[in-house]
Amino acid sequence: MKRCLIACVVLLVGAASMAADEGMWTYNNFPTDKVQKAYGFTPSAAWLEHLRLSSVRFGGASGSFVSPNGLVMTNHHVGERCIQDLGTAERNLNETGYYAPAQDKELRCPQMELNVLTSIADVTAEVNAGLKPDMDAAARAAAQRAATARLEKECRDKTGLRCDVVVLYEGGAFNLYRYKKYTDVRLVFAPEASIAFFGGDPDNFTYPRYDLDITFFRVYENNKPAPVEHYLKWSAAGPRDGELAFVSGHPGSTGRNLTMSQLEFLRDVAYPARLKIYKERLAKLFAYSGTNAEQARIARDIIFSYENSQKGTIGYQSGLLDKKLMARRAAMEKDLQAQVAADPNKQKQYGGVWEALAGAQRAYAPFYQQYQLLEGSIGLPQSRLFQIARRLVRLPAEKAKPNEKRLREYRESALESLLQQLYSPAPVYESREILILGQILSELQQTLGAGSPLMKQVLAGQTPEQAARRYVDGCKLADVKERRRLADGGQAAIDKSDDAMIHLAKLVDSEARTLNKRYEDEVEAVERKNGSLLAQALFALRGTSLYPEATGTLRLSYGAVKGYVESGKKIPYTTTFDGMYKHATGKDPYKLPDRYLANKAKLNLSVPLNFASTNDIIGGNSGSPVVNKQGELVGIIFDGNIQSLPNRFLFTDEIARAVSVHSAGIIEALEKIYGADAVVKELRGR
Repeated sequence: MKRCLIACVVLLVGAASMAADEGMWTYNNFPTDKVQKAYGFTPSAAWLEHLRLSSVRFGGASGSFVSPNGLVMTNHHVGERCIQDLGTAERNLNETGYYAPAQDKELRCPQMELNVLTSIADVTAEVNAGLKPDMDAAARAAAQRAATARLEKECRDKTGLRCDVVVLYEGGAFNLYRYKKYTDVRLVFAPEASIAFFGGDPDNFTYPRYDLDITFFRVYENNKPAPVEHYLKWSAAGPRDGELAFVSGHPGSTGRNLTMSQLEFLRDVAYPARLKIYKERLAKLFAYSGTNAEQARIARDIIFSYENSQKGTIGYQSGLLDKKLMARRAAMEKDLQAQVAADPNKQKQYGGVWEALAGAQRAYAPFYQQYQLLEGSIGLPQSRLFQIARRLVRLPAEKAKPNEKRLREYRESALESLLQQLYSPAPVYESREILILGQILSELQQTLGAGSPLMKQVLAGQTPEQAARRYVDGCKLADVKERRRLADGGQAAIDKSDDAMIHLAKLVDSEARTLNKRYEDEVEAVERKNGSLLAQALFALRGTSLYPEATGTLRLSYGAVKGYVESGKKIPYTTTFDGMYKHATGKDPYKLPDRYLANKAKLNLSVPLNFASTNDIIGGNSGSPVVNKQGELVGIIFDGNIQSLPNRFLFTDEIARAVSVHSAGIIEALEKIYGADAVVKELRGR
């Protein structure tokens, strides 16, 4: 029953059938029969394994090996944190680009970890072994967390690999993912940011596009380029119109399984709150960036991140504000509820699912904003100094607990990665820290109220901006040696520390932990328990094999290279260098780098630069390799068009498209614009 559930559970939106190219499939449940039926090609087990082992996780994004000597390709915007960390006021790599003609010129990234998925194991029975029928949602979730921690530690101790238990089908299944980890990652090539993000925010999530959004890194082991058996061979020609294409990457999250109450929570609570945050922070950052060139340089990556998140969220919200989409989702939910109600046994087992999930949303709404600002990634940890301080404050407290009782990032399976980030020598920019922390403290003050006991302690009679300056000025954690001293000294060193940011982290820790526990027990646990029941109900009623929601883990999608028709206008499947030059105006964000003007005569202007396909992608797929049925790399995902954003909740492929950089265009630029002959030779296998 358990294994059949994994193979057969269906999505809430999949009432009858899926769109032809729909699906972000796990590698251990890829629908080869569907691909054969649609495209006449059956990927073999060896073909799938090769592609899986050639795929790389870049934090919350994707990439791939493209040579046997550890060369990895991803997007410029995925690698931008390293590019910025390696830059200085005198050497702005975002402005000039970078090319290492020899390996001794490759620059080590100060805070980057890459992962390769080596194997997948079904551990559903093991995770659920301690569950008892009389357990409430919180107790069930606690038992599952304890089992997860034990399995991850046992796996790490036995294999030496990074081991993560992944929740699938809203808790209906659990898989153990084992990863080979690389922490010595060096920059090989990056174009100028102005061509990697040509068109800037106005062209973001649009098509046609004209971007060279690529970067090459190399992974090292024992101070030598890592030899890799599995890598993607380069397609010189790239994809043809209508050709089958596969995308292997790490889509972050989707909401195709969510109930109406969960969708309405996003529409009415979560997305409006996030959009307000993005708008206010961007206003501050643009003012900061406009002061001088150095502040513009150090603000670039965070501005891009917020702009990208803002535009993406607006796109997701547009789907939830679409009355037709929501009516379709509501009709599907009512149909499923009617089918459950028609069977007394099913009604008894599953009938309470929808109200339980709605109750979780009602419970979450009053503390959503507080939780996000105090504990969520969009809150205080946006300040790097605060994030460092929080990790130091929590480290001895968490390590003193049994492994299964710790916060996930402090478990034995994850601790090594946390410490690598903690001790990263990446630069800290105090002026940016003051700006970001001040804005977040202002948001906290608006949310909690100026009279709240916590805010009185945090602000100590000052404005949020004044308090932020006090915390940053009184912080010594930009020094890696000081971080190590505090970490090595344990709880005694933390207790004695007079560091201002350590003090702030201690001030908010109790309330943040309380909110985290409340979220786990009242929201996450209820959603997991009832999401699992919903998955079982869908299986019992329909029994159609489909994919789970995206979880930031490796998935494979298939589709066709294809243009579309919008408002009666035919949009071709590729763009060219000629189109890029015609799109340029000479003014930002449509200003080409100088070397593109100087070398225009060398280019074959008809060579494709970007292309569109029907592949099912979402945020996190950035940097994903696009391969043909021969397993050759034909492109690299860097965006989707604006029409693809509502696909987060309901997939369509009429005009929604994934957008990639074309393999032929990459070689054309590397050779004729950059003279990156060593990289080209390596890509061609010579």
